[in-house]
Order: sequence, then C-alpha cells, then structure tokens
Amino acid sequence: MKETGILGGGKPLSLRVGDLISTSIHDIARSIAKPSLGVVIRCSKVRREVIIACGNQEHDVAPSADSGLVIDAESVGEGTIPGDIVIDLDRLFTVGADACTKVGRLTTEKTDRLLRKLAAIRTTEYYEFAHKPAAFARGKSAVPVSGRTYDAEDMRYLVDSALDFWLTTGRFAEEFEREFAGFLGAGSASLCNSGSSANLLALSCLTSPELGEKRLKPGDEVITLAAGFPTTVNPILQNSLVPVFVDIGIPTYNVEAGRLDEALSAKTRAVMIAHTLGNPFDVDAVLAFCERNDLWLIEDCCDALGSTYARRDASTAGQPASSAPLAGTFGHISTFSFYPAHHITMGEGGAVVTGDRRLKILLESFRDWGRACWCSPGHDDTCKRRFEWKLGDLPYGYDHKYTYSHVGYNLKPTDMQAAVGLAQLRKLPAFIEARKRNFKTLYDGLLPLQEFFILPEPTAKSDPSWFGFPIAVRPDAPFSRDALIRHLDRHKIGTRLLFGGNLTRQPAYKDLNYRIAGNLGNSDFVMNQVFWIGLHPGLNRPELEYVIDCFTDCAKQAGVHK
Repeated sequence: MKETGILGGGKPLSLRVGDLISTSIHDIARSIAKPSLGVVIRCSKVRREVIIACGNQEHDVAPSADSGLVIDAESVGEGTIPGDIVIDLDRLFTVGADACTKVGRLTTEKTDRLLRKLAAIRTTEYYEFAHKPAAFARGKSAVPVSGRTYDAEDMRYLVDSALDFWLTTGRFAEEFEREFAGFLGAGSASLCNSGSSANLLALSCLTSPELGEKRLKPGDEVITLAAGFPTTVNPILQNSLVPVFVDIGIPTYNVEAGRLDEALSAKTRAVMIAHTLGNPFDVDAVLAFCERNDLWLIEDCCDALGSTYARRDASTAGQPASSAPLAGTFGHISTFSFYPAHHITMGEGGAVVTGDRRLKILLESFRDWGRACWCSPGHDDTCKRRFEWKLGDLPYGYDHKYTYSHVGYNLKPTDMQAAVGLAQLRKLPAFIEARKRNFKTLYDGLLPLQEFFILPEPTAKSDPSWFGFPIAVRPDAPFSRDALIRHLDRHKIGTRLLFGGNLTRQPAYKDLNYRIAGNLGNSDFVMNQVFWIGLHPGLNRPELEYVIDCFTDCAKQAGVHK
C-alpha cells in the first residue's frame, strides 16, 4: 500500500464523536493547523479499517501501526459529546483515494482509547529519559538494601488509572484482588493501604461479636515473636490483648515448636507470627499447635510473597518445596505488604487474604469505616435491601450504607496504587526467581568467610522467596557488627538491622502489658550481632560481586583472611 506524506496548514482538525472517517481524508489534510502531535490515518479497503497511529514525528516517517488505534467496521457508533475533541496533526500520511473506504464513525470509546494511547507513548518516552536505571559503577553507585524495581509499563498503568480520576478503589483494585488471590491459590484478597494496616485488620476482625465464642476479647493472649517487626505486635496491644513474646532459633530466625508449648496458657487464643525475611516458619509444627489448642493463626507474609512450604500431608507428599503451597495459604488469615521495599510495590499498600467468606466480610467492614454495608465504592445497593434492614436500635429501613457494625477505620488504598500493583504482579514470578538467584550468589560468595559469620538457613521443606540476606557476626570475630556496617556504608552498601531486635527492650514497649515465655537470649543476640543486606531484583551480579568483595576486604583489613 503506497503512502504519501502531506504537510497541512490552516485551522485545527476537530474530530468529534460521531464524525465520519471516510474518503474525505484529503479534505481533512487541508485543514491541519500548527503541528503539535504526529498522527497517521490509514485506510484499507481490503481489511475495511482505519488505523490512527500517534507519535511525535521529526521526519516524514509514519509511526508504526502497532502504536495506533484500529477503528473497524464493527465498531461504528453514533452520537456526540459536549465540545470538541481536538487533535492537532503534525504529519498526515494517506494512501491514494482509490484505496479508501468509508468504515464508520469515531465513538466516545474509541476517542478515549486514542487519547490514552497518546499518554502511554509520552509516558514511555519520559521513563526512558528520566527513570531508566544507569549502569552500575563500583565504588560510585549505591547498592541499596531494598528498592523499587519498575519499568515504563508500571508508569503507564499509573497514568492510565490517573486518567480515570476515580482515586479511591475501583477497576484496578478489583482486578488486582482477583489476580492476587489467584496467584496464591487463596479464597480472596482484600486490598488496604499498607502491610501494617493489613495486620491491624487481620487481628481486629477477630474481635468481632459476630464470631461468638471464638471472638478475641480484652485480656486474651496472642503468641508472637520478640525479634519481629513492630506492626506484627502492635495490633495485639491496640486491641487490648496481651502479646506473649517467644524467642527464635538461629539461623532460621523463626519460632521453634517447643517455644510455642512453653508460651501456652489458659488465656491463649491466637498465634500471630511472621515468616522472617521471607524464610517460612515450620508450618507443620505451628499448624499442629494451633489445631491442637483451637487457636487462630495469622500469617504475617509481608516479607514472604512467593515463599513455599511442602507440608507433611498426603496432598503434598513427595512434592518439591519450590512447587509446594505458598506462604499465606496456611493460616486463617494472612497479610502482605506492597511498600517499595517489598516483593512488589504499590508505593504504599497491603492486602489481607483469607479462605473464609465470613472473615472476608468482617475484614472489609473494619477496613471500610466499620460499616455493615458491603457495597463497593460507586455502588449503592449490592444487598438489594439497602432500605429494608432493622439493625441495633436504629429505626427500620435506616440506610444500610450508614449503618455501622464495628468500630472500624478507613484503610482503603487508591486505584492508582492498585494500578501499579497490577503491573508489578505480572512481573512477580521473575522477581521471585531473581531473589532466589541473588540469595545463592551471596551465600556462595560469603561461604569462605563463615568463620566470622553465621549465614542464614532455609527452614526444612521450604523454598524461601527471600526478602533480605541476614548475617550474624560471630561474637569472637575480630571485628564487630557495627564496625562492619560502617565499612559497608563507606562503600555505599546499604544495610538494615533485623527490625527491632528484642522488642521488649524498645522504648515504645516499656511498661506495656505483655508476657515473656522462657528467655529471649537469641532475640538479644539478634539485637547485638545480626543485620541484613539486599538481594532484591534491582541488583545484578556486578553489584553482588562488589558486595562480596567488600566483605572480604573487611576480613583482610582485620588481618585474618587471605
């Protein structure tokens, strides 16, 4: 098909919904004004289509049809919208008049898609200019402990959601919840604004009167870890429950089964613990303990998205750990974080997952102001009884959307956050593999230095999707943990301590109501000797080899390693 470039002049081309796209293309060409946008309009009588392709053209070369919008004979629409949708054309490329055929009218839907396509093209160009990662330079580039791994696609999803200007949860949130639950093989996922909020919702919903005798009440005890992240513990205190702190094992950094038995009392009603740094806890032992004592189990998976554990039952017998069930599918409720440091990011964001329909309704009630209504934003009568309820001491027919069954919060995310998360979710399998690969590179590289360090070990029957690489500096090493961290910092290598160390020694927990089961010697060891380094997908072999070299240099400077 021969194309001819025509450079126009005159008044702007105004394409309104309802305008006929036809053989009058040469007339359109004559009305083009000052250039600001490159567009191709191409007609084909063979395929009966018009392709409008967009791009900023510096030369008389048409953009690829792949970047365009196809208006075919089946999508003819009628009607107009208020005002004009004006497209100023930089270059107009047409075929000869003998190849043109009338194909239909420009519709609102097609115009919307065209303008979104333009925004996507410009967003990709901006990513390439402003956000594309630079090459790593040893000693000059930072090696962050965590960070966002994103590309132009993530930014396009974000811009697409912004064009909706829906702002609260909407179509992207609904799609993310569905796909995320599908990835996990779980019943349902409910989005919220952070992993910390996910933990708050998970525990708070168990205080609902609708759970009857299973309801958690003030003074009930919840077993948790002393060497954990504060927001795994804080919801226990915020709901007037009593945390019972237990110690961990090293080098898995997870609870050991015997410590759970030691923590049990007549007041114990739940267990809320994390898979530390992505390393699953002993699921068989923890589940057996909870089932034996009729306890709720909340899995904090904020660091463990993609980790698996091969359970000791008939359904997984002989199954490799890498294809076993995912963390987050074992407890009554599980929680996830999508903070920039985590496996996928929404900026701020989290999710609560459960296979129990009753718990899902309670979770979303606490998330959505505590209301009894379960309508999604923008919907008014999902239950079909909005003005027909009689609840509490309210009059009959009181608006269900303003009836509250719990003392709740507003912890929803925006649809823009969900859009980024949805784009990230498509990359998750590759992210998980990168984390596992980077863990192995670091482990193999630091193995010759194990006389100074205790290296991490996966829990038996697990295949972790590691969040970070924990390292314990042996007490008899010729250098301290703090000296090593300062050495790494001078070389632009990021580090973090293992969260709060022994939380019972943190200022925030002084004089609060909690109980300690046994001793917390290993939690104190973590507080004094342990830190972790990054292995996120944004790091590649050159960065990891530089990190290994810096550890080796520190040992050499101490005069103890050749």
